[in-house]
Amino acid sequence: MSFGVAVVGCGNISDQYLTNLTAFPDLEVLICADLDEARARAQAEKYGVPASGGVGQALAHPGVRLVVNLTVPSAHYDVASAALAAGKHVWNEKPLTLDPDSGRTLLKEAAQAGVRLGCAPDTFLGAGLQTARRLIDEGAIGVPQTALALMQSPGPESWHPSPEFLFQRGAGPLYDMGPYYLTTLASLFGPAERVVATGRRSRETRVIGSGPKAGTEFPVEVPTHVAALIDYAAGQSASVILSYESPLSRHGFVEITGTEATLALPDPNRFDGSLRLRTAGSDDWTVIGSAGATAGRGMGVLDMARSIAAGVPHRASGEMALHVLETMAAVEVSAAEGTFQPIAGQFTIPEALPSSWDPGDSSLII
Repeated sequence: MSFGVAVVGCGNISDQYLTNLTAFPDLEVLICADLDEARARAQAEKYGVPASGGVGQALAHPGVRLVVNLTVPSAHYDVASAALAAGKHVWNEKPLTLDPDSGRTLLKEAAQAGVRLGCAPDTFLGAGLQTARRLIDEGAIGVPQTALALMQSPGPESWHPSPEFLFQRGAGPLYDMGPYYLTTLASLFGPAERVVATGRRSRETRVIGSGPKAGTEFPVEVPTHVAALIDYAAGQSASVILSYESPLSRHGFVEITGTEATLALPDPNRFDGSLRLRTAGSDDWTVIGSAGATAGRGMGVLDMARSIAAGVPHRASGEMALHVLETMAAVEVSAAEGTFQPIAGQFTIPEALPSSWDPGDSSLII
């Protein structure tokens, strides 16, 4: 028996989700929904989904148990809240909501409704980062001490056909790319406790570089370069740079340093990739292949559905996503005020995903 899913929000990211969600035997996508019902219908036809329509139709569908909310960040709370009120489990695309207060409200609503809340990114469940998790748990680097995370690019307006929302509240490099890096660190280090940060914005407007709106100028509402120092409750610290201000693109740089070695992780925006380990006193890196699933976006949705069926916690939890949101909000305030900011909230580090976990297996849904 498969787990009924609705996909709400049929924009650019929906292709990646629908490619996978329609291929996982344990899931059945029953309806695609969007404010633009023609766009929802086109995606449904493209991926063989039997129904399409507006958000209300998706929430009223009797076979839907889990709503995958792929709307723009400003709509995350409203759509998720309505789905929870309809008795549906919800998976939100990142960030969870625009601010911690609405994120906490969403978690309370899920608890009151007796349903679950999950949230992207689920890249930390991929083979690359799960291999890193297993190596660290096994003591390969000794006791973890520090992390260095770096993402630099000129910005997504050069390739994204409708990038305006990526420079509005709830986005920018902090809220758009930050969840990949901060979720990776959260899944390894646990809760953060304080941060100090700086931020800047070099231009008030940017210009779309591709697609039908190429040449269109749009406003920039958020910092486009953020640098943060984060202390974690378990004693680790991290240096994080997230920037749309660099002509030089550098993506996916994350190093975890322990008392015995340094581990270079794969890109946290990907599900695959090898790792590199350099032990104390060595002049060379050892390349380590990754083991596990690399199916891509939607793995967290599948883990959530399987976990609901099994009655165990799902890994990409709303609690961890809320803490990442609280961390980003604290970074934002610190950058504006120039002060250390405490980070609220707690969550339990999710269990590692076994390397044998197979998205193509249909035996776990009963």
